[in-house]
Amino acid sequence: MTSELAARAVLARAETTAVGSETAPASRSAWRSRLLRVGSVAVAVGLWQLLTVNNVRAGLRFDTLPTVTEIVAEFGTQLRADQYYLDIAQSLIRIVTGFGLAAVVGVIAGIGLGRSRLLADTFGPLAELVRPIPAIALVPVAILLFPSDESGIVFITFTASLFPVLVSTRHAVRALPTIWEDAVRTLGASRLDVLARVVFPGILPGVFSGLSVGVGVAWICLISAEMISGRLGVGYRTWQAYTIVDYPAVFVGMITIGVLGFATSGLVELAGRRITRWLPREVEA
Repeated sequence: MTSELAARAVLARAETTAVGSETAPASRSAWRSRLLRVGSVAVAVGLWQLLTVNNVRAGLRFDTLPTVTEIVAEFGTQLRADQYYLDIAQSLIRIVTGFGLAAVVGVIAGIGLGRSRLLADTFGPLAELVRPIPAIALVPVAILLFPSDESGIVFITFTASLFPVLVSTRHAVRALPTIWEDAVRTLGASRLDVLARVVFPGILPGVFSGLSVGVGVAWICLISAEMISGRLGVGYRTWQAYTIVDYPAVFVGMITIGVLGFATSGLVELAGRRITRWLPREVEA
């Protein structure tokens, strides 16, 4: 008995050592990756400052662009102004409204088009005809169709993010193995059970891929719509800064757009990882 306990203790110690030896390189690799990402951004910012301060002209006219220090100073000025936060809030409201509607409609329509031959034959051709049209090209239609600029901008955002979600969902539905549904039906499952227990969980990875693409496209078209017909918002304020030749403010707007897009896309991907945590994944380096 004593020898058996000793053997178990040795095995447990060996397993702990092995896990620790595997965790340490993974941790070092993760820190190396983070440092590399931060370093690449720092090098780009430093290069920008070097080229603009020295008024370099090497094919590109860096002497016409603001320096990093000028942009940082303008950023500080805008951070102390209420208008900056009002514009961010307005753009976020439009994104949440348009993208949220597109996510709901896109998933429902994608499931319908993927599972119903009747719906695919009826609405599929129309969707394929409208899908190649850039959402920003619909701005004149939105101006004529909606009574307010706000509704038109939300419509443009909705249209931009709808088709990535719809197409990804439809493809995910069609890619599901039919044996899954057949197995559930042999156990007496209803059509609603099939949708809830097989189809919806099975398409989640594809749905979140579409959502991740859709939120990026939504930001692109939202900013363009705000520049064309907006009265508030980050895009509108950036365009106004350009018209009065305030280039540091233009770059503040661009950076703000990038940060907002990065944050919202990250939230979508985080939600996708949490909701589909049952999927097997590779450990990130």
